[in-house]
Amino acid sequence: MSIVSLKIKAMVSTIEWRNGVVSMLDQTRLPLEVTYFECKTYQDVAKGIKELVIRGAPAIGIAAAMGVALGARDINSQDFTGFYNEMEKISKHIGATRPTAVNLFWALERMKKVAAANKEKPLSVIKEILVEESNRILIEDIEANKAMGRHGAQFIKDGNTILTHCNAGALATGGYGTALGVIRAAKEEGKEIKVYADETRPVLQGARLTAWELMEDGINVTLITDNMAGYFMKKGMINLCIVGADRIARNGDAANKIGTYSVAVLAREHGIPFYVAAPVSTIDFTIPSGEHIPIEERNPAEVSHICGKIQVAPAKVNIANPAFDVTPAEYIAAIITEKGAFKPKDIWRLQDKV
Repeated sequence: MSIVSLKIKAMVSTIEWRNGVVSMLDQTRLPLEVTYFECKTYQDVAKGIKELVIRGAPAIGIAAAMGVALGARDINSQDFTGFYNEMEKISKHIGATRPTAVNLFWALERMKKVAAANKEKPLSVIKEILVEESNRILIEDIEANKAMGRHGAQFIKDGNTILTHCNAGALATGGYGTALGVIRAAKEEGKEIKVYADETRPVLQGARLTAWELMEDGINVTLITDNMAGYFMKKGMINLCIVGADRIARNGDAANKIGTYSVAVLAREHGIPFYVAAPVSTIDFTIPSGEHIPIEERNPAEVSHICGKIQVAPAKVNIANPAFDVTPAEYIAAIITEKGAFKPKDIWRLQDKV
Protein backbone atom coordinates (compact mmCIF):
# COMPACT_ATOMS: atom_id res chain seq x y z
CA MET A 1 0.00 0.00 0.00
CA SER A 2 1.01 3.61 -0.44
CA ILE A 3 -0.17 7.03 0.63
CA VAL A 4 -0.99 9.85 -1.77
CA SER A 5 -1.83 13.31 -0.33
CA LEU A 6 -3.83 15.97 -2.14
CA LYS A 7 -5.24 19.36 -1.25
CA ILE A 8 -8.85 19.37 -0.02
CA LYS A 9 -11.40 19.57 -2.81
CA ALA A 10 -15.11 19.05 -3.14
CA MET A 11 -16.73 15.89 -4.52
CA VAL A 12 -13.92 13.54 -3.59
CA SER A 13 -14.41 9.86 -4.30
CA THR A 14 -14.82 7.60 -1.27
CA ILE A 15 -13.49 4.47 -2.97
CA GLU A 16 -12.62 3.39 -6.50
CA TRP A 17 -10.35 1.27 -8.64
CA ARG A 18 -7.41 3.44 -9.69
CA ASN A 19 -4.50 2.14 -11.76
CA GLY A 20 -5.20 -1.43 -10.74
CA VAL A 21 -5.38 -0.78 -6.99
CA VAL A 22 -8.27 -0.03 -4.64
CA SER A 23 -7.98 3.63 -3.64
CA MET A 24 -9.77 4.68 -0.44
CA LEU A 25 -10.21 8.19 0.85
CA ASP A 26 -8.50 8.08 4.25
CA GLN A 27 -11.23 9.37 6.53
CA THR A 28 -8.95 9.32 9.56
CA ARG A 29 -7.18 12.36 8.05
CA LEU A 30 -10.30 14.48 7.45
CA PRO A 31 -11.09 17.33 7.70
CA LEU A 32 -7.53 18.65 7.65
CA GLU A 33 -6.36 16.86 4.52
CA VAL A 34 -7.56 14.58 1.76
CA THR A 35 -5.34 11.52 1.62
CA TYR A 36 -5.81 8.36 -0.41
CA PHE A 37 -4.92 4.97 1.03
CA GLU A 38 -3.98 2.78 -1.93
CA CYS A 39 -4.57 -0.93 -1.38
CA LYS A 40 -2.52 -3.36 -3.43
CA THR A 41 -3.62 -6.50 -1.56
CA TYR A 42 -6.79 -7.72 0.12
CA GLN A 43 -4.93 -7.47 3.43
CA ASP A 44 -4.56 -3.73 2.79
CA VAL A 45 -8.31 -3.50 2.20
CA ALA A 46 -9.01 -5.36 5.44
CA LYS A 47 -6.67 -3.00 7.28
CA GLY A 48 -8.45 0.00 5.80
CA ILE A 49 -11.82 -1.31 6.99
CA LYS A 50 -10.58 -2.29 10.44
CA GLU A 51 -8.78 0.99 11.11
CA LEU A 52 -11.64 3.23 9.87
CA VAL A 53 -9.79 4.47 6.81
CA ILE A 54 -13.13 3.68 5.21
CA ARG A 55 -16.30 3.48 7.30
CA GLY A 56 -20.05 3.55 6.94
CA ALA A 57 -21.92 0.32 6.21
CA PRO A 58 -22.48 0.81 2.45
CA ALA A 59 -18.87 1.93 1.88
CA ILE A 60 -17.59 -1.02 3.89
CA GLY A 61 -19.61 -3.34 1.66
CA ILE A 62 -18.11 -1.83 -1.47
CA ALA A 63 -14.62 -2.09 0.01
CA ALA A 64 -15.20 -5.74 0.90
CA ALA A 65 -16.28 -6.55 -2.65
CA MET A 66 -13.27 -4.77 -4.11
CA GLY A 67 -11.01 -6.51 -1.60
CA VAL A 68 -12.26 -9.90 -2.76
CA ALA A 69 -11.70 -8.96 -6.40
CA LEU A 70 -8.24 -7.63 -5.58
CA GLY A 71 -7.30 -10.80 -3.71
CA ALA A 72 -8.74 -13.05 -6.40
CA ARG A 73 -6.34 -11.61 -8.98
CA ASP A 74 -3.40 -13.11 -7.06
CA ILE A 75 -4.86 -16.60 -6.61
CA ASN A 76 -2.66 -19.12 -8.44
CA SER A 77 -4.94 -22.17 -8.37
CA GLN A 78 -5.36 -24.06 -11.62
CA ASP A 79 -8.95 -25.22 -11.05
CA PHE A 80 -12.14 -23.61 -9.82
CA THR A 81 -12.35 -25.62 -6.59
CA GLY A 82 -8.93 -24.45 -5.48
CA PHE A 83 -9.71 -20.92 -6.61
CA TYR A 84 -12.99 -20.82 -4.69
CA ASN A 85 -11.37 -22.20 -1.55
CA GLU A 86 -8.84 -19.37 -1.67
CA MET A 87 -11.67 -16.89 -2.20
CA GLU A 88 -13.30 -18.25 0.95
CA LYS A 89 -10.11 -17.56 2.89
CA ILE A 90 -9.98 -14.01 1.54
CA SER A 91 -13.63 -13.46 2.46
CA LYS A 92 -13.09 -14.80 5.96
CA HIS A 93 -10.14 -12.47 6.49
CA ILE A 94 -12.09 -9.42 5.34
CA GLY A 95 -15.21 -10.53 7.20
CA ALA A 96 -13.34 -10.53 10.52
CA THR A 97 -12.81 -6.76 10.42
CA ARG A 98 -16.14 -5.21 11.50
CA PRO A 99 -18.92 -7.43 12.93
CA THR A 100 -21.88 -5.02 13.02
CA ALA A 101 -22.11 -3.65 9.46
CA VAL A 102 -24.15 -6.28 7.63
CA ASN A 103 -23.33 -4.79 4.21
CA LEU A 104 -19.86 -6.26 4.67
CA PHE A 105 -21.20 -9.82 4.76
CA TRP A 106 -23.83 -9.14 2.12
CA ALA A 107 -21.11 -8.03 -0.31
CA LEU A 108 -18.86 -11.01 0.47
CA GLU A 109 -21.71 -13.44 -0.20
CA ARG A 110 -22.62 -11.67 -3.42
CA MET A 111 -19.06 -11.94 -4.70
CA LYS A 112 -18.90 -15.65 -3.89
CA LYS A 113 -22.22 -16.26 -5.65
CA VAL A 114 -20.99 -14.46 -8.75
CA ALA A 115 -17.85 -16.60 -8.81
CA ALA A 116 -19.89 -19.79 -8.38
CA ALA A 117 -22.30 -18.78 -11.15
CA ASN A 118 -19.37 -18.47 -13.57
CA LYS A 119 -17.39 -21.54 -12.48
CA GLU A 120 -17.36 -23.03 -15.99
CA LYS A 121 -15.43 -20.07 -17.37
CA PRO A 122 -11.64 -19.69 -17.37
CA LEU A 123 -10.26 -18.39 -14.09
CA SER A 124 -8.80 -15.35 -15.85
CA VAL A 125 -12.31 -14.45 -16.98
CA ILE A 126 -13.79 -15.02 -13.51
CA LYS A 127 -11.21 -12.66 -12.04
CA GLU A 128 -12.28 -9.91 -14.43
CA ILE A 129 -15.94 -10.61 -13.71
CA LEU A 130 -15.27 -10.12 -9.99
CA VAL A 131 -13.69 -6.73 -10.62
CA GLU A 132 -16.69 -5.77 -12.76
CA GLU A 133 -19.07 -6.96 -10.03
CA SER A 134 -17.35 -4.86 -7.38
CA ASN A 135 -17.71 -1.81 -9.62
CA ARG A 136 -21.35 -2.72 -10.18
CA ILE A 137 -21.92 -2.72 -6.42
CA LEU A 138 -20.37 0.76 -6.26
CA ILE A 139 -22.59 2.10 -9.06
CA GLU A 140 -25.71 0.46 -7.62
CA ASP A 141 -25.01 2.02 -4.24
CA ILE A 142 -24.84 5.53 -5.66
CA GLU A 143 -28.07 4.97 -7.60
CA ALA A 144 -29.75 3.56 -4.49
CA ASN A 145 -28.68 6.57 -2.44
CA LYS A 146 -30.15 9.00 -4.96
CA ALA A 147 -33.42 7.04 -5.01
CA MET A 148 -33.38 7.05 -1.20
CA GLY A 149 -32.92 10.80 -1.28
CA ARG A 150 -35.97 11.26 -3.51
CA HIS A 151 -38.12 9.08 -1.25
CA GLY A 152 -36.89 10.74 1.93
CA ALA A 153 -37.06 14.37 0.83
CA GLN A 154 -40.86 14.25 1.19
CA PHE A 155 -40.42 14.26 4.97
CA ILE A 156 -38.45 17.52 4.95
CA LYS A 157 -40.37 20.77 4.65
CA ASP A 158 -39.05 24.12 3.53
CA GLY A 159 -37.50 25.86 6.53
CA ASN A 160 -36.93 22.67 8.55
CA THR A 161 -33.96 22.11 10.83
CA ILE A 162 -32.67 18.53 10.92
CA LEU A 163 -30.55 16.77 13.53
CA THR A 164 -28.23 13.99 12.38
CA HIS A 165 -25.81 11.77 14.28
CA CYS A 166 -22.52 10.33 13.00
CA ASN A 167 -21.87 10.44 9.25
CA ALA A 168 -24.23 8.88 6.73
CA GLY A 169 -23.17 10.92 3.74
CA ALA A 170 -21.18 10.43 0.58
CA LEU A 171 -18.20 9.54 2.77
CA ALA A 172 -20.07 6.55 4.23
CA THR A 173 -21.23 5.24 0.86
CA GLY A 174 -20.20 5.00 -2.76
CA GLY A 175 -21.42 8.57 -3.14
CA TYR A 176 -24.31 10.96 -2.32
CA GLY A 177 -25.17 9.36 1.01
CA THR A 178 -28.09 7.82 2.90
CA ALA A 179 -29.24 10.20 5.65
CA LEU A 180 -27.26 13.07 4.14
CA GLY A 181 -28.51 11.95 0.73
CA VAL A 182 -32.04 12.71 1.93
CA ILE A 183 -30.85 16.12 3.12
CA ARG A 184 -29.07 16.73 -0.20
CA ALA A 185 -32.19 15.79 -2.15
CA ALA A 186 -34.29 18.24 -0.13
CA LYS A 187 -31.75 20.96 -0.81
CA GLU A 188 -31.75 20.13 -4.53
CA GLU A 189 -35.54 20.54 -4.51
CA GLY A 190 -34.98 24.13 -3.45
CA LYS A 191 -35.93 23.77 0.20
CA GLU A 192 -34.18 26.03 2.67
CA ILE A 193 -32.91 23.76 5.42
CA LYS A 194 -30.53 23.78 8.35
CA VAL A 195 -28.68 20.88 9.93
CA TYR A 196 -27.44 20.29 13.47
CA ALA A 197 -24.67 17.69 13.47
CA ASP A 198 -23.79 15.84 16.68
CA GLU A 199 -20.02 15.58 17.12
CA THR A 200 -20.33 11.80 17.67
CA ARG A 201 -17.86 10.77 20.34
CA PRO A 202 -15.51 9.04 20.59
CA VAL A 203 -14.22 9.10 16.98
CA LEU A 204 -15.95 12.41 16.11
CA GLN A 205 -17.42 11.41 12.76
CA GLY A 206 -19.98 14.18 13.03
CA ALA A 207 -17.39 16.85 13.78
CA ARG A 208 -14.74 15.68 11.35
CA LEU A 209 -16.83 14.28 8.50
CA THR A 210 -20.47 15.39 8.50
CA ALA A 211 -19.72 19.05 9.24
CA TRP A 212 -17.00 19.08 6.57
CA GLU A 213 -19.13 17.30 3.98
CA LEU A 214 -22.16 19.57 4.44
CA MET A 215 -19.99 22.68 4.34
CA GLU A 216 -18.46 21.46 1.08
CA ASP A 217 -22.02 21.21 -0.31
CA GLY A 218 -22.99 24.66 0.88
CA ILE A 219 -25.60 23.31 3.33
CA ASN A 220 -26.13 25.31 6.52
CA VAL A 221 -24.69 23.17 9.32
CA THR A 222 -24.12 23.80 13.01
CA LEU A 223 -21.90 21.46 15.01
CA ILE A 224 -22.98 20.57 18.55
CA THR A 225 -21.68 18.19 21.19
CA ASP A 226 -23.61 14.95 21.68
CA ASN A 227 -25.09 16.06 25.00
CA MET A 228 -26.60 19.23 23.51
CA ALA A 229 -29.29 17.50 21.41
CA GLY A 230 -31.93 17.56 24.15
CA TYR A 231 -31.33 21.26 24.79
CA PHE A 232 -32.07 22.22 21.19
CA MET A 233 -35.06 19.88 21.01
CA LYS A 234 -36.61 21.38 24.14
CA LYS A 235 -36.18 24.87 22.68
CA GLY A 236 -38.16 23.78 19.61
CA MET A 237 -35.22 24.21 17.26
CA ILE A 238 -35.25 20.69 15.77
CA ASN A 239 -38.03 19.57 13.39
CA LEU A 240 -36.86 16.05 12.60
CA CYS A 241 -33.96 13.63 12.98
CA ILE A 242 -32.41 11.52 10.22
CA VAL A 243 -29.65 8.96 10.72
CA GLY A 244 -28.16 6.04 8.83
CA ALA A 245 -27.83 2.42 9.96
CA ASP A 246 -25.26 -0.35 9.98
CA ARG A 247 -27.73 -3.20 10.42
CA ILE A 248 -31.52 -3.33 10.60
CA ALA A 249 -33.28 -6.38 12.01
CA ARG A 250 -36.35 -7.97 10.42
CA ASN A 251 -38.66 -6.22 12.91
CA GLY A 252 -37.24 -2.76 12.16
CA ASP A 253 -34.85 -2.37 15.11
CA ALA A 254 -31.86 -0.43 13.80
CA ALA A 255 -28.21 -0.43 14.88
CA ASN A 256 -26.30 2.76 14.25
CA LYS A 257 -23.35 4.62 15.75
CA ILE A 258 -23.29 4.73 19.54
CA GLY A 259 -25.44 7.59 20.82
CA THR A 260 -28.17 7.16 18.20
CA TYR A 261 -30.51 5.47 20.68
CA SER A 262 -30.18 8.45 23.03
CA VAL A 263 -31.14 10.81 20.19
CA ALA A 264 -34.18 8.63 19.38
CA VAL A 265 -35.32 8.64 23.02
CA LEU A 266 -35.01 12.42 23.18
CA ALA A 267 -36.85 12.82 19.88
CA ARG A 268 -39.73 10.66 21.09
CA GLU A 269 -39.99 12.62 24.35
CA HIS A 270 -40.23 15.88 22.39
CA GLY A 271 -42.59 14.61 19.69
CA ILE A 272 -39.99 14.90 16.93
CA PRO A 273 -40.07 12.33 14.09
CA PHE A 274 -36.98 10.12 13.90
CA TYR A 275 -36.09 8.58 10.52
CA VAL A 276 -33.56 5.96 9.46
CA ALA A 277 -32.19 5.99 5.90
CA ALA A 278 -30.43 2.85 4.64
CA PRO A 279 -30.33 0.63 1.56
CA VAL A 280 -32.17 -2.69 1.53
CA SER A 281 -28.78 -4.42 1.75
CA THR A 282 -28.50 -3.08 5.32
CA ILE A 283 -31.58 -5.06 6.41
CA ASP A 284 -30.66 -8.42 7.93
CA PHE A 285 -33.73 -10.56 7.36
CA THR A 286 -32.10 -13.51 9.13
CA ILE A 287 -32.43 -11.97 12.60
CA PRO A 288 -35.80 -11.27 14.25
CA SER A 289 -34.81 -8.26 16.36
CA GLY A 290 -32.04 -5.91 17.39
CA GLU A 291 -31.14 -8.15 20.33
CA HIS A 292 -29.42 -10.41 17.82
CA ILE A 293 -27.24 -7.69 16.26
CA PRO A 294 -23.57 -8.12 17.22
CA ILE A 295 -22.12 -4.93 18.69
CA GLU A 296 -18.48 -4.19 17.97
CA GLU A 297 -16.34 -3.24 20.96
CA ARG A 298 -13.50 -0.99 19.85
CA ASN A 299 -10.12 0.06 21.22
CA PRO A 300 -10.38 1.81 24.64
CA ALA A 301 -7.82 4.34 23.42
CA GLU A 302 -10.54 5.91 21.26
CA VAL A 303 -12.19 7.03 24.51
CA SER A 304 -9.10 7.84 26.58
CA HIS A 305 -7.50 9.89 23.81
CA ILE A 306 -8.85 12.48 21.37
CA CYS A 307 -8.13 11.36 17.82
CA GLY A 308 -5.56 8.96 19.26
CA LYS A 309 -3.27 11.83 20.27
CA ILE A 310 -4.37 13.81 23.31
CA GLN A 311 -4.96 11.84 26.50
CA VAL A 312 -8.08 13.01 28.37
CA ALA A 313 -8.58 10.21 30.91
CA PRO A 314 -6.51 8.75 33.74
CA ALA A 315 -4.10 6.02 32.73
CA LYS A 316 -5.40 2.49 33.37
CA VAL A 317 -9.00 3.62 34.02
CA ASN A 318 -11.58 0.99 33.02
CA ILE A 319 -13.14 1.90 29.66
CA ALA A 320 -16.10 0.53 27.72
CA ASN A 321 -16.27 1.41 24.04
CA PRO A 322 -19.23 -0.17 22.19
CA ALA A 323 -19.25 1.27 18.67
CA PHE A 324 -23.01 0.94 18.09
CA ASP A 325 -26.34 0.86 19.87
CA VAL A 326 -29.78 -0.33 18.77
CA THR A 327 -32.84 1.90 18.40
CA PRO A 328 -36.11 -0.04 18.85
CA ALA A 329 -38.50 -0.01 15.90
CA GLU A 330 -41.21 1.80 17.87
CA TYR A 331 -38.96 4.89 18.08
CA ILE A 332 -38.60 5.08 14.29
CA ALA A 333 -41.18 7.00 12.23
CA ALA A 334 -40.07 5.43 8.95
CA ILE A 335 -37.19 3.53 7.37
CA ILE A 336 -36.24 5.15 4.09
CA THR A 337 -34.81 2.82 1.44
CA GLU A 338 -34.21 2.94 -2.30
CA LYS A 339 -37.51 1.03 -2.66
CA GLY A 340 -39.48 3.63 -0.75
CA ALA A 341 -40.22 4.64 2.84
CA PHE A 342 -41.78 2.07 5.14
CA LYS A 343 -43.05 1.72 8.67
CA PRO A 344 -40.49 -0.43 10.53
CA LYS A 345 -43.06 -3.21 11.01
CA ASP A 346 -43.43 -3.49 7.23
CA ILE A 347 -39.81 -3.81 6.11
CA TRP A 348 -39.97 -7.61 6.14
CA ARG A 349 -41.90 -7.21 2.89
CA LEU A 350 -38.66 -6.08 1.23
CA GLN A 351 -37.02 -9.47 1.69
CA ASP A 352 -37.62 -10.43 -1.94
CA LYS A 353 -36.02 -7.17 -3.10
CA VAL A 354 -32.50 -8.02 -1.87
